[in-house]
Amino acid sequence: MELLSLVLVLLAGTPATSIHLHRWDRSSAVREIALDMAPNSFDDQYRRCHYKMVRALPALNRTEFVPHGDYAEAWNRAAAKWGSRPYMGSGLQLEQAIALLAYTMEDGLYWEFNKAVRRAGRSRREYLDTFHFKVMHFLLTEAVSDLRGAPTHPHCLHVYRGVDGIRFTSRLGQIIRFGQFASTSLLKNVSESYGTRTTFEVDTCHGADIRSFSHYPEEEEVLIPPFETFRVTNITHRGDDIYIHLRSHGVYSKYNCAWFRGDVPGVGTPAAGHQLCWDRRVGGGAGEGGGGALGVWHRTAPAAF
Repeated sequence: MELLSLVLVLLAGTPATSIHLHRWDRSSAVREIALDMAPNSFDDQYRRCHYKMVRALPALNRTEFVPHGDYAEAWNRAAAKWGSRPYMGSGLQLEQAIALLAYTMEDGLYWEFNKAVRRAGRSRREYLDTFHFKVMHFLLTEAVSDLRGAPTHPHCLHVYRGVDGIRFTSRLGQIIRFGQFASTSLLKNVSESYGTRTTFEVDTCHGADIRSFSHYPEEEEVLIPPFETFRVTNITHRGDDIYIHLRSHGVYSKYNCAWFRGDVPGVGTPAAGHQLCWDRRVGGGAGEGGGGALGVWHRTAPAAF
């Protein structure tokens, strides 16, 4: 009921203008950026504080959704589109499904949201005072986790991400994170349509197949959360372009339940040679970190490649 109330609040009609930006930057000027652990990323996994966050969402929404036009526009369009779809049993809460659909639309929301995610982790104060996507971050994190935890979802997925205008650099064996919600595709030709200056070939064990919730289901999108870590396993130069292979290494979060507890020890480890794969499974029961409609936390071994 609390989540349904949030949806009704989010739909409470906020005039907005739409700024259409492509989901991947197509800047004509090539920049060179070194991959790293994205230390400034806001990477909360909300472990053991799901229900507390749900109770906090309506108040958070009043401070961030209403004043931001692009956010309101994308959400309202997504809610209308989702409501027009035949019900097929999504396996997600309504607001999670709408959040995924809004994220995949070609609006300013995707761009502004990920730009904010990449820098909101500089400090807890930065997150509290300047990060105006707390609701969206929570909903996407929970949605990806719950989709991944469904019994029919593969443990790991082989995906591609194409980027234009940026040549990423890295070292063999380096452990890195994207530090944002990274859109990838199961189809190589789809990634190439977004750019080939840098192509990532990725084995993700914490990303989720979101095609059933995407504005573009034909792209077979897999969404990777900011906290998944990867080992660089191969680097190939092809003229001015670069091809980087990444294999899931585990997860690492600097923050956990930051809205309530502040800077606390994170989850996982970025250290080479040590893998922690925390998987969230949909299950029954109740209580913080122990079940409920959005699942339980437990530990499993990472899949072999």
